Amino acid sequence: MKKIIFSLGVLSTLMLSSCATIVCGSKQNVSFNSTPTNASIYINEVEVGKTPFQTKLERKKEHSVVIKLDGYKPYETKLTKKFNAWYLGNLIFGGLIGIVIDPITGAIYELSPDQVNAQLQEGTLTNKSNKKDIFIAVSLEKDPNWKKIGQLEKL
Repeated sequence: MKKIIFSLGVLSTLMLSSCATIVCGSKQNVSFNSTPTNASIYINEVEVGKTPFQTKLERKKEHSVVIKLDGYKPYETKLTKKFNAWYLGNLIFGGLIGIVIDPITGAIYELSPDQVNAQLQEGTLTNKSNKKDIFIAVSLEKDPNWKKIGQLEKL
């Protein structure tokens, strides 16, 4: 009886182990912060929230991230896939199914970076009026090559 239980335990370990999927899962927590805060976060061109923010993203895909705030230059980065060392557990422990399952679920990868800290820099603020088709662009940076043609004054 002990041999049967031991054999079943060894067999189930060999057949059912998918190390990276069990340990890490198919999704990864990624946090987003910015200075200044309350900037909009776009992941793969879809707005998902405002900083500070944390979400779970699929490990098997790379993700494009843009963090935007009016009056600041957009911050762009990419979350890339890197090899997850937990996958090697399948080779060490003989997880034959894990060798197949982990790549399918994406657990063979981990996203890098897992924390995005955007330092937003002042940029250009634009606005288009619908009434008279007036386009206004205010630059928050001074370019020494520009020629001054006027000055705004308080009324």
